Amino acid sequence: MTINTLPNGTTVTELGQFLKNPPEGFTVKAVGSAYQVQCGEENLVFIDKFHSGDFDVVFQNSLGRKLKMHNLWEYTSMRKSLLSKRIYVLVSLCEQNMLEASKKGPIQPRVLQEYVLSINGGNPMMKWQMEKGLDWTISSVAGESYRVEIDLSEILQSLAAEGLIAENLMKYNPTWKDASFTLKYYSDALFDFPHWFGRSKRSFQLRLIRNT
Repeated sequence: MTINTLPNGTTVTELGQFLKNPPEGFTVKAVGSAYQVQCGEENLVFIDKFHSGDFDVVFQNSLGRKLKMHNLWEYTSMRKSLLSKRIYVLVSLCEQNMLEASKKGPIQPRVLQEYVLSINGGNPMMKWQMEKGLDWTISSVAGESYRVEIDLSEILQSLAAEGLIAENLMKYNPTWKDASFTLKYYSDALFDFPHWFGRSKRSFQLRLIRNT
């Protein structure tokens, strides 16, 4: 599999194929033992620097997998972008040994293949889901700091269900890792005592699904 397009304009591209033939709005440059990926302002990229094979990969205009917002203006600007731009996240298909353990602790799952997942935040269905989830989150807090995880795992599960994962990978009973990104809002309200004392536990999950 190189690239798959799902309903709503969602795409899943093997990392190697993405670097070799980047989509519109991206340019890739090999510098020594690293790939530098430049992304245009028309896209939202939530990908941290990572190592793949013998190379480091850096998305230079990436916001990072965990984005911090410190005031209402930053939140409003990010919300507008989420609901209108194309969003990119790095995900990994892994051998399902995440529940195994050793004397040294949990065993890290073996990565079988890395992909760049892209969803269209401006698609009516995706936009409706995110807008509804963000509105519900805002209505559940009052001047508090909080975080919301936007989970894309259900969208990825449809790849296996539709036979879009290569058979040689399916034999490992694979699972998806890092199929999300997180927005962290730090309130500037003086009365957000749980945050100031390091005890803020306001955490929400916004799970996106695909429609057919």
